[in-house]
Amino acid sequence: MTDQELKQKSIIYRKKILTYIKQANAGHTGGSLSCVDILNVLYNRILNVTPENFYDLKRDHYIQSKGHSVEALYVVLADKGFFPESDLETLCQHGSRYVGHPTRKVKGIEHNTGALGHGLSYGVGVALAGKMDNKVFVLLGDGELAEGSNWEALLTASHYQLDNLCAIVDLNRLQITDWTRNVCCTDPLDEKFKAFGWSVQHVDGHDVKALTKVLSSVPFEKGKPSMIIANTVKGKGVSFIENNYKWHHHVPTDEEYKKAMKELNQALQKLNNEKENN
Repeated sequence: MTDQELKQKSIIYRKKILTYIKQANAGHTGGSLSCVDILNVLYNRILNVTPENFYDLKRDHYIQSKGHSVEALYVVLADKGFFPESDLETLCQHGSRYVGHPTRKVKGIEHNTGALGHGLSYGVGVALAGKMDNKVFVLLGDGELAEGSNWEALLTASHYQLDNLCAIVDLNRLQITDWTRNVCCTDPLDEKFKAFGWSVQHVDGHDVKALTKVLSSVPFEKGKPSMIIANTVKGKGVSFIENNYKWHHHVPTDEEYKKAMKELNQALQKLNNEKENN
């Protein structure tokens, strides 16, 4: 899959995220739109995980600690064939497996998350158990870094030299009520992670080429866990959703949905035109 095709897929994923949130009348819109490029690159270029090998102990592992952005994960897993996409029409309906946070009742989901702050701890345990065979990737939200269990996990990963573990921070700088720096400032993150014994790199979290390069280079240093600080925009791809904390959990109105689809369709058409002209 070329970079151009991967960019097109990200836009299609964004359209699907908004569509299923709209149909369900529930969902974490902003965070799903900010992390979907990361998931796109992971599942389409990096991870050794498929519907066929999901129960193989030697596959790669992905844990989405920022579980409230599960809509992005559902859309990507459906695209990869873990379950029929039509299942997502039941999102957040009574009796559906597809609830508002990851659950192992859904094939392709590694661990129940969404009680923020414990996904990295689980990832450390998986990485320790699979030190010889597995790579483990954990996606964190920058807001959840206020939870102390993350820092215990960071210390433990460094102590056991888990260079098969890679954590990615979706640094969109917003959480449910405000800018993260105003709620609980964690800057400078890179220096904190380095002090805890991790090898750290920064990346544009919406640049599929840059994401591919940095994720492919894990581990960054032998004997150290890898940390990727992915600079992202909450609500990426839709102008009136971007950098607006009110879209942390917000369902688009009919008018907002039409406007968002128009913007995303225009972006997709622009990419298609560029492909034809190259």
